[in-house]
Amino acid sequence: MQYGFGIDVGGTTVKIAFFDRSGDLLEKWEIPTRAEENGRYILPDIAESVGEYLQKQQLSSPQVLGIGIGVPGPVEAGGIINRCVNLGWGRFDLCGELERLTGLPVVAGNDASLAALGECWRGGGQGCCNMALVTLGTGVGGGIVAGGKILYGAHGAGGEIGHMTVDPLETEVCACGKRGCAEQYCSATGIVRLTKKHLAEVTFPSVLRGREFSCKDVFDAAAGGDALATEVLERVYGYLGMVIANVCCVADPEVVVLGGGVSRAGQPLLDGARRYFGKYCFHACRDTRFALATLGNDAGVHGAFKLLIG
Repeated sequence: MQYGFGIDVGGTTVKIAFFDRSGDLLEKWEIPTRAEENGRYILPDIAESVGEYLQKQQLSSPQVLGIGIGVPGPVEAGGIINRCVNLGWGRFDLCGELERLTGLPVVAGNDASLAALGECWRGGGQGCCNMALVTLGTGVGGGIVAGGKILYGAHGAGGEIGHMTVDPLETEVCACGKRGCAEQYCSATGIVRLTKKHLAEVTFPSVLRGREFSCKDVFDAAAGGDALATEVLERVYGYLGMVIANVCCVADPEVVVLGGGVSRAGQPLLDGARRYFGKYCFHACRDTRFALATLGNDAGVHGAFKLLIG
């Protein structure tokens, strides 16, 4: 039997999973992401953890297919990282360096794109060859799988759904430096921002007024009949439906999978986005299926391993 690793590098922890050749996840663990000193410790820490595990399992290199790894930034052909700001990484050959440290073959991709590949392989898009993943968390990410392969693009930025412009009149600046990005409206932080702004603009009562609240609180308030929260979410659904419609015009997926913390809102989120999707989509894409992600935090490691085995 042959085995391999799927690794997902996050800002706080590195998730490491060990798979057999058929894709069954046998064991998983996490190590801290030491991003100090421009992330110089991250790859050596990964190599050490992988090496210790192989030694414990008494596995030799011929039994190990290699490592698939996802990172929070653009990855160009051949595993060249084109800046991971959150990790302090500039431009360098990630695959070459990790291969040197571990003695194993390495393939790399953007973390959101690999999450999309994982969901397409074993999650909400299972059985499809063409899928778009939209992750709604602190930010908005995504990935596109076309013909069973990740769409990277010429600069490693394929699937950067969160920075699609949906409101060119926006005055506040997105974290990326642009204005009017989908992330400013459809992320958890964006939904809270919109709600606070609406609270300042209107005077009618709301259970959210006069206190701190989270994105989940906004959904809970709307479910309880709060008019202000309902208005805010209707605006969010409008933006999200537009984003998905635009993605479908370009990628024409069989299914759009919604993941990330905001997706825990479940069916109301799917129904709300679909209402506006029907308004904005190209007619040929009207029957595109919507689904919720099912792999949770394991989507990235699944996708990383799938990238490895092809």
